[in-house]
Amino acid sequence: MTSVVSSRTAGAGNSPVFLNPGDHTLNLSHEHRERSAVIHVPSRAFGGDRFPVVVNFHGGGGHAANQQDYSLMDRAADREGFIAVYPNGTGRFRNRLLTWNAETCCGYAVANRLDDVGFIIALLQRIAELVPIDHGRIYATGLSNGAMMAYRMASEASQYFAAIAPVAGAMVVEKILAPRHVPVMHFHSVDDPRALYQGGLGPPFPLTNTRVLHPNVDETIARWVRHNGCKPEGAIAVRLVGRSVPEHTAARYDYRPCRDGSEVALWKLTGAGHVWPGGKPKYLPKLLGFSTDVIDANSEMWKFFSRFRLKNTSAR
Repeated sequence: MTSVVSSRTAGAGNSPVFLNPGDHTLNLSHEHRERSAVIHVPSRAFGGDRFPVVVNFHGGGGHAANQQDYSLMDRAADREGFIAVYPNGTGRFRNRLLTWNAETCCGYAVANRLDDVGFIIALLQRIAELVPIDHGRIYATGLSNGAMMAYRMASEASQYFAAIAPVAGAMVVEKILAPRHVPVMHFHSVDDPRALYQGGLGPPFPLTNTRVLHPNVDETIARWVRHNGCKPEGAIAVRLVGRSVPEHTAARYDYRPCRDGSEVALWKLTGAGHVWPGGKPKYLPKLLGFSTDVIDANSEMWKFFSRFRLKNTSAR
């Protein structure tokens, strides 16, 4: 069962509202605009009384419930004891065809200069009023345009995010503004038909002439390697072959040591499309290409996330 919590009524008066385990739709106003997110709360936090948080951004043209259903992250959240947050972007339609302002991409959100960074910060603050969260263990991920948004949060709001793990979307911010070294794990297939690994114009979105100029993935990784002060050459730590499709492969490149204990890691896949590895299989194959189970992105990113936490968060 899904509950609906409004920023105008939740916690008002003498009857505070606390989020129970399960799914909740949280509505709040930001910049005089109604914004929302789906919040999945597990039954308990493991290893403490405060929940870690993973913010999971949908792709361009998607929405929160679609990303929740497709990424299958709730399974990892329940298993590992973290809150999964699926925010909604904005668009001409209330709950469909939504995008994020990742600085230079994409669509409605960029054209209207939406303050999506501010919205996510306000969302995290509201969630903290409704459920005990560990402010030192907040992380970001996302697919495609959502991956770009995760990069923007790392660049402009690194004081809130301990680490990020973008999927199938390179960074479009012009300059990394983070004053700290942010651990990054990136997932991308060299055969991605939409967010091209080598960069360039992707194919038009369905029923439109809109195309997105994608950055080169290796250049995105190199930018964070330089920012984090890592060893410039990545070493292959893991090589895997797909279980159900042996032609699919995955190799993890680790860039370390880095400054302040940060890291950069790249999961480089072959055979897969513009997809969430280990997500819902055969999802929109004509649009996104081949799904893959060569790795489970949720498990891999959580293993990465769980090794990092922010310090000095008591002031928040």
